Amino acid sequence: MSSTEKHLKWTLNHIAKSDDTQVRNMSMEEMSKANNFHKSFPQYEVTPLTRLSRLAEYLGLKRLYVKDESYRFGLNAFKVLGGSYAIARYIAQQTGKDVSEIPYDVLTSEKLREEFGQAAFFTATDGNHGRGVAWAANKLGQKCTVRMPKGSTQTRLNNIAKENATVTIEDLNYDECVRMAAKEAANTEHGVIIQDTAWEGYEEIPTWIMQGYGTLALEADRQLADDGCRPTHIFIQAGVGSLAGAVIGFFANRFKENPPVMVVCEANAADCLYRSAMQKDGSRVDVTGDMFTIMAGLACGEANTVSWDILRNHADAFVSCPDWVSANGTRIYAAPLKGDPQVISGESGSVTMGLVHALMTNPEYKDLKEALKLDENSEVLLVSSEGDTDPDRFREITWEGLCGSDKEVFADL
Repeated sequence: MSSTEKHLKWTLNHIAKSDDTQVRNMSMEEMSKANNFHKSFPQYEVTPLTRLSRLAEYLGLKRLYVKDESYRFGLNAFKVLGGSYAIARYIAQQTGKDVSEIPYDVLTSEKLREEFGQAAFFTATDGNHGRGVAWAANKLGQKCTVRMPKGSTQTRLNNIAKENATVTIEDLNYDECVRMAAKEAANTEHGVIIQDTAWEGYEEIPTWIMQGYGTLALEADRQLADDGCRPTHIFIQAGVGSLAGAVIGFFANRFKENPPVMVVCEANAADCLYRSAMQKDGSRVDVTGDMFTIMAGLACGEANTVSWDILRNHADAFVSCPDWVSANGTRIYAAPLKGDPQVISGESGSVTMGLVHALMTNPEYKDLKEALKLDENSEVLLVSSEGDTDPDRFREITWEGLCGSDKEVFADL
């Protein structure tokens, strides 16, 4: 199941810059619009920003924070922020309204349903995005069909099925499932593809999804300010790059003159952004094949075109992480130092923690640590993007030692 790569691979950003037209879409104004929409949901609560003071001291950092998205809308992951906002923006567009005119109570009303009718929303997912879209469609009385790639677990499928969605696991990889869902939407009356990645000719809805993710960035910014912190470093994970583009885009706008050092982390089995960064010319490199990794939510081999434009201009480094990095992060969160709170973080949520730990404790990565200027003055923000969305896998990692630490890997060499 897991990848066999044993070492981190990394590159600083030496990519040729573009006209940088997409970053304006991640402005404070746009993120606030999405946040105001989310606030209209009865399920809305600001998710915790957890400060890990003992761990920061142990690692040699000034401050270390994690935005814990396991509390989001009771769905154990952040993805619902994007799917719900994109559906709302689409319905607003189709009915000639601004999204501010259709908060939750209007969206779920009989009057709007009579005005808009019923759409058939299609999407592909490794789990969390599909569950979020299905949840939103179900709440709004809309149809939803979800396609999942091979290797997806029955637990993730069951969670989507509970939201009255049609859902299947296909003998295809993630990117092939995206193409399947897009084709089905195109061939269905009132069919719409709600996908958290973008390609040439399909960028409006993915931009809305990224703006929806901005709610977590906006919340984190306010929580940090309340604690007297201005982050010096942000580590953010990436599959297609939508979350990374949203977070990095937001903070690039928030601190235009002196942005934090911002690092993109990927699963090495699906490191399309790292490979693209290595090209240096701005071109995108796809990863094909099965992309086996415990980081199911990051097993995506084709970069979001909207996000890539933001990342090539504003990310400082790209890091390709073996599975042990994520597994270590999950265990560190789950077994905190005395005095720190516990964070339940799934495999796709914990890779940034595993990376920061490796940089601060493993001399092999001294060059990257120094290049990023990580030291006792650093105030670091991480996002745990999911909780234990696959409980069996979570126990395999935390109880049974699945994907042991890098020290164990090196001992086996």
